[in-house]
Amino acid sequence: MRKIISITRQCVLLSVNRSSLYYEKKGIKEEDLKIMRAIDEQYLKTPFYGRRRMTMALRVKGFRVSEKKVARLMKKMGISAIYPTPGTSVPGKNHKIYPYLLKDLEITRPNQVWCSDITYIPMSKGFMYLCVIMDWYSRKVLSWSLSNTLDTEFCITCLKRTLFSHGRPEIFNSDQGSQYTSNAFVDILKEKGIKISMDGKGRYRDNIFVERLWRSLKQEFIYIREFKNARELREGLRSYFEFYNQERFHQSLDNKTPDEVYEFSKAA
Repeated sequence: MRKIISITRQCVLLSVNRSSLYYEKKGIKEEDLKIMRAIDEQYLKTPFYGRRRMTMALRVKGFRVSEKKVARLMKKMGISAIYPTPGTSVPGKNHKIYPYLLKDLEITRPNQVWCSDITYIPMSKGFMYLCVIMDWYSRKVLSWSLSNTLDTEFCITCLKRTLFSHGRPEIFNSDQGSQYTSNAFVDILKEKGIKISMDGKGRYRDNIFVERLWRSLKQEFIYIREFKNARELREGLRSYFEFYNQERFHQSLDNKTPDEVYEFSKAA
């Protein structure tokens, strides 16, 4: 008799976030999706805009919106001005916040520091959230995960996948979002003996390399294409990150690719 593997177990074996498997078109008005995309594009240019200035910027672009509506959509997207809180981060209540360990730290090798963040990804008929884990030294995107909800599960999936494929870092840096301060996420880092570092409140520059990744990803790829569903988006992201790691030259890396720097430095 053939043994049937549950959907949950299949997702674990394939390192796929279960919520993305059941992705369905969200009941959001088409006009709201257009506004959310405009907010995302503006936020990439001016992450310090709160609801008031974001509303003014949208009105200049021709959108008839109120501050209340902009605030609601920004909350749904998981973004806010970098002051008082950064980006997609909603600080976890009653969770420990760890100090920022990277100030004045000389980062000289791969797997010394990993960093992680979450961003909003617009699609033609909905949206998803993207979590990445990046090696700070080489800028290599080590792993990524998609979800249609801002939960902790897809961040844990991304972390486990990265630890399995790349070993472990000495330091893991993230923002103070509830996904990263949750006991389930932090306990994995502690069990591996990894030092935990968190950005200062309202200081998106503490995780600047991931912020630069978001800018490159969206300007070079997301905004010039239209994705109909999560499957198309996932396939597209896979191709982009392969390009980003293996072919895209980085001026800050002496015009080398992240893969070249990561693999060469590990072998040295």
